[in-house]
Parts: sequence; structure tokens; C-alpha cells
Amino acid sequence: MGVTGPPGPVMDRDEADRALARLGAEHEAIETSLLALQDHAGRRLLEGAELTGSTKERWASADASITLLWAYFDAYTDALHSARGIRSRRRWSSREDLVELTELLRGSGITVAGSTTATANAPTLAGTGKLSERFSLAALVDRMNELYASSLDMVVTADAVWSALPARIDLLAAELQRTRALAHSVGVRPGEHPSGDDLERITRTLTALRERVVSDPLSFWVPAQGSSAPGGGRPDTTAYDREARALEEVRREIEAVLTVRQDAEARLVKLRDVLSRADRTLAEARSARGEVLAKIAASEVPAVSGPPTALQEQLATAAEYRRHAQWHRLSPLLEALEERAEDELLRARESLTAVTQPLAVRAELRGRLDAYKAKVARHGLAEDPFLVERYDAARRMLWSAPCDLRVAGEAVLRYQRAAAELLSPQVPGQGGPEDRTDHRGSGA
Repeated sequence: MGVTGPPGPVMDRDEADRALARLGAEHEAIETSLLALQDHAGRRLLEGAELTGSTKERWASADASITLLWAYFDAYTDALHSARGIRSRRRWSSREDLVELTELLRGSGITVAGSTTATANAPTLAGTGKLSERFSLAALVDRMNELYASSLDMVVTADAVWSALPARIDLLAAELQRTRALAHSVGVRPGEHPSGDDLERITRTLTALRERVVSDPLSFWVPAQGSSAPGGGRPDTTAYDREARALEEVRREIEAVLTVRQDAEARLVKLRDVLSRADRTLAEARSARGEVLAKIAASEVPAVSGPPTALQEQLATAAEYRRHAQWHRLSPLLEALEERAEDELLRARESLTAVTQPLAVRAELRGRLDAYKAKVARHGLAEDPFLVERYDAARRMLWSAPCDLRVAGEAVLRYQRAAAELLSPQVPGQGGPEDRTDHRGSGA
């Protein structure tokens, strides 16, 4: 076979030496990177895992690319070794040596043969129908960089997901087991309490999630926007975070039930006290209603309801739940009872206020009448016959039974007006107070 000649100008000895030094350093760097990739924990895990989905497909391609990388590196090593052999023939290389070196270092005479499996799966040769390729050293380095970057990205991505999610899922599963044991201790079980059903669902979801993460880690990866660096992105923890929040909600529910177990007796005692006060208030309202009907005439007095028997029955049910340690049933019942008991006490107080309103009105009228009498006495008019007459009339109405509040109120108002007239200052020249003496018995 004839020599076609070197591509471009023939290198001199200095150029050849510099090129060989650069290629030697490059060879060492590539070898270090390939060995690091070969020993990467993610690659070893990928080799031993039962993969599925997109991870299985991408690993088949990446594994073939790594195989080709070593084939390319071996060809690169052989070419570098050959070039060093040519340069070492003589201290001062002949032109023929330099032509041969230039052809080797700059030409495209490096042939790389790949295995059938590698060329079928690697992205560089797949679909080309070629079992080998020819490269220059520079093109071979570019190809190795390309394959290395894509293979490393796949390995780093899978390793990042495996490093992040399974451990977190295991920790959450351990917390789930503790929560389940706690729930069981307070009677929260599947089929009997919603939180028990939630725990079962979370358990199934976490088990399936871990299996998918282990077999198909790449499906849980979110690439970084605009990043071309290997492994640029983050693990997708959306499903994990959702289950973690669900477990936290269940845990709070269980803690609420535990609080019920600790405070149940005190809360039941308080409930009995509130309902007892409501009963006493209603009894007082019923007694007051009888008094009002006897002492106040022409007054609408509202009826008073009986004690809340339904609440008493629910209170007995709550005590039964506590006795049998059915805390998950006691918790919602106590909350409802506490709210209804406070409402019942408020209703009883409002009923007592409504029933005793006429008595309060009578008491207010009595107080107003006595206050004006005291005021009149301070001004020396306590013995005024007209005021005495009106006071006595109002007092008889207010202290009689039954008392007509409307008429009594008018009598008190008349007394107030008469007292106000006597107590108001007189204008000079307009005479004294009006003479209210009855002169019908005097002579002409």
C-alpha cells in the first residue's frame, strides 16, 4: 500500500515533542476519569440492579457506551505508544520519521472496532451498520468526551436518586411503624377509624414507591433548566413529600386521641359540671316563672324547657367509651359534647333572663320610686300632701300582687313629674308654686 503523505505541513521535532507531551497528559487524564467511572458507586449499583422503565433503556445505552469508551481508549493508547516508538528511534528524528509521526498524530488512520452488542446499543454507532470507525486522535478524544459525559450523567443521576430517596423513604417507613403502633394502642385500626385506613394506604404507597425508585431511578429526576453538566438537576420528591404530609396529619390525629386518653376524666368531670349548672339554671328559671306568674299581671312569660336528656345520654356513652378505652370514639364525641354543653348552659341562662325580666322591671321601678322619694326628702318636701298621695299610689301598685307593670310604671312617672315640678326653680314675678289645695269645703 502506497503512502498518501501527511495531512498538512510536516511537524518538526519540537512540534512532535510538544504534541506527544500534550497527548501523554491527556491520556493520563482520560485514564483517571475512566477508572473513576468504572469504580463509581452508581455504576456498580446499576450493574447489579433489576432495572425497569427508562432507566433500563438508558443503562443499556450507557453500558454499551462505557464498553466503547474503553475500546476507544485502547486505540488511543496504542496510537500514543506507536508515536512514542517512532520518536524514540533516533535522538534526531529523520524526515521520514517526522512524516510518519505527522500522519499518526494528525491523520485519520486510527481504526476502532466495537463488539456487536456495543455497537447495537451505543448512540455513536447504532443504526449506522458499521462495526468499526476511523478517527484522528483529536476526533477520538472528542468522541470519548461525548460518551463519557453522557455515561457519567446517567450514572450520577441514578446515584443521586438512590442516595436521596430510598433512605428518606426508609426513615418515613420507620416513623410509619411507630405511628401504627401508637395508633393501635389507642384503638385506631383499619376499618374502624379513618386514620387507620390512611396508615394502610400510606404503607402500600411507600412500599410501591420504594420499589419504583430502586428499579427506575431516572423516572424520579428533574433536570436543571439550561444545565449541561453531568447530573444537573434534583431528585423528584413530590410523591414522597405527599405521603410525608399525610403521615404527619395522621400523627397529629393520633396525638389528639392520646391527649383525649390523658385528659378524658378531667374533661368528663367538667362536662358533668357544665350540664349540672345548666340543669340548675333551668330549675331556677322554672321556679322564677311561677313567681312571675303569681306576682306580675298581664305579662307574657316564656315557657321553660326541660333538662337536655339527649346530652345526658351522650355523656353516659362517653363515659362508657372511656371505661372500655375506646379513645378513637371518645375523641370526636367529647369535642361535640363540650360545644353543645356550653351552648346548653348559655341557653339556660338566656331562658332565666327572659323569665325574670318582669321582676327586673318591677325592681327597677321600685328603685326609681325610692330614689325620687329620697331626693324630695333632701329638699324638705317629704311631707308635701300631693307628693305623698302620688307616692303612696305608686307604691301600692308596685308592692301589690299581681302587679300590673304598665299601670305601675305610669304611676311612678306621675310621681316623678310632680316631684320635678316642685324641685324646679321659680322665675321671679310669676308667683309661687301652683296651689293644689282642695277649697271646696271653705265658705265664700
